[in-house]
Amino acid sequence: MNEANPGSQPKQEFERVLTQSATAIASFDGEQKSLVERTRHFLHSSPAAVPLIVLVLSLAVFAIIVGSRFFTPFALSLILQQVAIVGIVGAAQTLVILTAGIDLSVGAIMVLTSVVMGQFTFRYGLPVELSILCGVALGGLCGLINGILIAYVKLPPFIVTLGTWQIFLATTYIYSANETIRAQDIEAKARMLQFFGEKIQIGSATFTYGVFAMILLIAVLWYVLNHTAWGRHLYAIGDDPEAAELAGVRTKRVLISVYVLAGFICALAGWAQIGRNGSVSPQVGQFANIESITAVVIGGMSLFGGRGSILGMLFGALIVGVFSFGMRMYGTDVQWTYLMIGVLIITAVAIDQWIRKVAG
Repeated sequence: MNEANPGSQPKQEFERVLTQSATAIASFDGEQKSLVERTRHFLHSSPAAVPLIVLVLSLAVFAIIVGSRFFTPFALSLILQQVAIVGIVGAAQTLVILTAGIDLSVGAIMVLTSVVMGQFTFRYGLPVELSILCGVALGGLCGLINGILIAYVKLPPFIVTLGTWQIFLATTYIYSANETIRAQDIEAKARMLQFFGEKIQIGSATFTYGVFAMILLIAVLWYVLNHTAWGRHLYAIGDDPEAAELAGVRTKRVLISVYVLAGFICALAGWAQIGRNGSVSPQVGQFANIESITAVVIGGMSLFGGRGSILGMLFGALIVGVFSFGMRMYGTDVQWTYLMIGVLIITAVAIDQWIRKVAG
């Protein structure tokens, strides 16, 4: 009689085949990745890394070229003052571009809301606090118009915001009659309009409240984008709107909320712009849309949506500020600054295309 364990002997023919098959766990990693592939994966998972590296290198290069006066606290804080407006508008542009859209009207909204804040105060005699609230509400209304046309009417974001850019600018000129409210009048009667331009001395560095507003805004948006469902929905819509909708994301509502919030942020930028310049002028800040897109692109944000970091946008704005300030201190013509920024834009897009191959 056979004493062997009956469970150890295969009873069927196919079981005998299975006992002879390989038992190793399948591996899909393949061969070890090269340094280039590992670098590409790192940059894909950390979109703010490239602009941060470029920013550090830019600071080092200009410190060598210009000398120690470039690295003084006063000089570095002056760069922050110069990029504060672009950083605030760039935050609005970041939200839109994350959804694979683009907003060409951000600069026009900024100018229009600043003009409304000034005109409501001086033309109609409203309290300055109420005028500021009216300007902020108007910014949200402008964003709502963009959002409805894009989310419900299904028009392309580029076409919609190109049209509203012209409409908002024309409205600004018609309403203000191209009138500038002087800085001394604002200082005498509505000083709160210049709040974000007031300076604070910290050691040898000089900051404005506009700089702190930019930093606080970006910090809040960074948290929202990385630690809330709404932030994850933005990335999902930018990556694949149809898949996001199938997953339960209310894409239309999210898109409208993005453009409304962008309008509010542009109104904040309009208020900060008054503080930066001291006056209210329909001529100032018209091209903030181009400057914000420049900061976003150089900051490693993908124009195809779904990938990027708001910190990268801040680094991109600072890179532009460092180049502008450094080349001015070096004594070069301003056109060389534009040339270098143009090269940076093309290089940033090329790097983005190279990094996106990881996802493919």
